[in-house]
Amino acid sequence: MSFTMQGLIAKKIGMTSVFDGEGRQVPVTILECGPCVVLQRKETASDGYQAVQIGFGDVAERKLSKPELGVFQKTKIAPKKHRFEFKTEAGEDLKVGDVVTVKIFDGVTHVDVSGVTKGKGFQGVMRRHHMSGGPITHGGHSKRRVGSIGCRELPGRIHKGKRMPGHMGFVNVTTQNLKVEQVRTEDNALLVRGAVPGPRGAIVAVRKALKKSVKSK
Repeated sequence: MSFTMQGLIAKKIGMTSVFDGEGRQVPVTILECGPCVVLQRKETASDGYQAVQIGFGDVAERKLSKPELGVFQKTKIAPKKHRFEFKTEAGEDLKVGDVVTVKIFDGVTHVDVSGVTKGKGFQGVMRRHHMSGGPITHGGHSKRRVGSIGCRELPGRIHKGKRMPGHMGFVNVTTQNLKVEQVRTEDNALLVRGAVPGPRGAIVAVRKALKKSVKSK
């Protein structure tokens, strides 16, 4: 059975390198892409848009709240740890309980991957914003400091958006147009060229690229 839905939930396994069709060694990220089960259908008539909610990764019932567990008991599907919504095209023949695998990326050349980046904690401006810092001399007193941030008497405040020390990382990021190197259906694995947001073991959403042709010639 083939589906035309736009994406799947995946787990970042790690990075390695493979040889492409021209014999060049390229860095790739391995994503455990599915299998995902359809938990809910969203229809234009009732919800205003076409989409499906899919689940990935088994989880014990005791780790779910009663409302969450009720959703799975109603559909008689084993509880899933992660749930995402993906838009579907009109006329898509997907039903609750259907299993979607990495096969939907067969023939796809590029994907967009969304995830949460690694958290870096509280960082200064040199690491957070790549500032150069002050003079590294014996007499310098602002080696890694922010420097001047004021505006004198007028307007007498710090402008919004001023680059300052603060929390770094742990934000939602989408890396676009990652080239698909291999689709290994027997391993539920998708190999994409380049890096993907998040640490090893992170859960990401993989979608067919919006800005590049998704079908190979």
